[in-house]
Amino acid sequence: MMDAETMALPQLGPAEVSVEDPWGEDQGDESVSPATDAQRWRVAASLVPALLMGVLGAVRAGAPGLRTEELVTWGRAASSWRDNWSMLRSGDVAVGPYHLLMRAWAAVFGTSDLALRVPSILAMTAAAALVGALAARLFAPGTGVLAGVVFALLPTSARYAQEAQPYAFTLLAAVLATSLLVTAIDRPKFWRFAGYGGAVVVLGLCNVVALLLLVGHGWAMFAFRRTVVVRWLVAASVGALPVAALLWFATRHGAQLAPASNPSLTVLAATPRELFGVTALGAVLLMLALFSLPLRHNAAIYTAWAVVPPLVLLLIAQATPIWLPQCLLFTLPAWATLGAVALARAGARWSVGVLAAIALIVAPAQVVLREPDGHQQATRQLVEIIGPRLQPGDGVVYSSSDAGGGRVGRNVVAHYLPADRRPKDVLATGPDRVDGRLPVPECADVARCLQGTRRLWVVRLGEQPDPVRAIGGAKEQLLRTRYRVAQVWRPTGLTLALLVDERTDL
Repeated sequence: MMDAETMALPQLGPAEVSVEDPWGEDQGDESVSPATDAQRWRVAASLVPALLMGVLGAVRAGAPGLRTEELVTWGRAASSWRDNWSMLRSGDVAVGPYHLLMRAWAAVFGTSDLALRVPSILAMTAAAALVGALAARLFAPGTGVLAGVVFALLPTSARYAQEAQPYAFTLLAAVLATSLLVTAIDRPKFWRFAGYGGAVVVLGLCNVVALLLLVGHGWAMFAFRRTVVVRWLVAASVGALPVAALLWFATRHGAQLAPASNPSLTVLAATPRELFGVTALGAVLLMLALFSLPLRHNAAIYTAWAVVPPLVLLLIAQATPIWLPQCLLFTLPAWATLGAVALARAGARWSVGVLAAIALIVAPAQVVLREPDGHQQATRQLVEIIGPRLQPGDGVVYSSSDAGGGRVGRNVVAHYLPADRRPKDVLATGPDRVDGRLPVPECADVARCLQGTRRLWVVRLGEQPDPVRAIGGAKEQLLRTRYRVAQVWRPTGLTLALLVDERTDL
């Protein structure tokens, strides 16, 4: 009697499950489906998030008016190359390279609100695609789709896709650097680490605070990849050198490193809303992240990315006022992916249900951020009030005590009102510079400069109960004695008042 032939049964799951990998996710690059299906899922992990992010970023992208920092971007983009280079010494070093990029972009595509925001839309779309692709590589294609979709649904992703600021580029550079690091440590080659170093350069030039991502990378390297830690350290250090040189050059001239803020309890409590767009959504992602803690090294990479930079920034902020939630936006891809890992472990039904819940949570915020005041400053609405009410001989004054020393108000009027339809800046004694952060010099003899001005517009930053109070210098007393407040408007984030000379009629 002959022995029966031995038949090998197909393996339906991971052959071995370790304590470090209880869900078998280390097999994320393999699939029980045919190779073509797996490839389609990997393509979908990039394509679906990119399409969703592109749509959410483009819808009504030009509706909100340019806010404070976007107006600085417009000013730089509208200025000459020579002025841009000179402003690197006195401007914010964290956004100087971005302003040079936008100057080149504006030379081709113009300086309209939408044109200035298109680069951010493209950068955030590419970031969403990379978020999905990286998660698909480290976990599974389905996890990649979930990670990219969660990231694209975040209101902050859409908001900063629609702002002419460097945050979208910072996000893209952070995901790119992490992706190149994963490639380099899996297949250590000089050119791969060189690519990672190049991504670090871009990251630092977009936002110097985002270099805190290297601390998270370093923690993961020392914990799980000690064999290549020296090569990583060299690449990271070389990549950070150009940014260090820029910092050294800028600080010698008194330039600002980052917006100053102390991490008070009130500021820290507002961080989840600022970071995720909706406080409840931040709570959901934090809870999901608890189920994705580093049970394996791939999840540990994301945990270090999400947790370590905020903790380090908080420690630094104890010594110098440097805390700003927007500076931590580069951690959003990590939070989104950790949430996606938890959803993938829960199964398809739970994943669809939670995604639907997230979409419902963020829907009101997505609608609001596309309103004219959706970016917290109704700048276009302010000038729409002035335009039809403007009369020949009208003047305008700005508060030297507001943030920016009146620069914000001047930029709003200069951007949205044509030169022949603007009230006269009666106190300005120098050119109306909109390409930097330096305040415009004002007339010392206020009474003489206001002589002959019957109607006066007052533009303030913030919603002021009294439009004249603390307006700066000798202006307040003179305005109170010579003028009366005829009407006040308070578009979101701003205050506009029309004052009339007491000795005349309206």
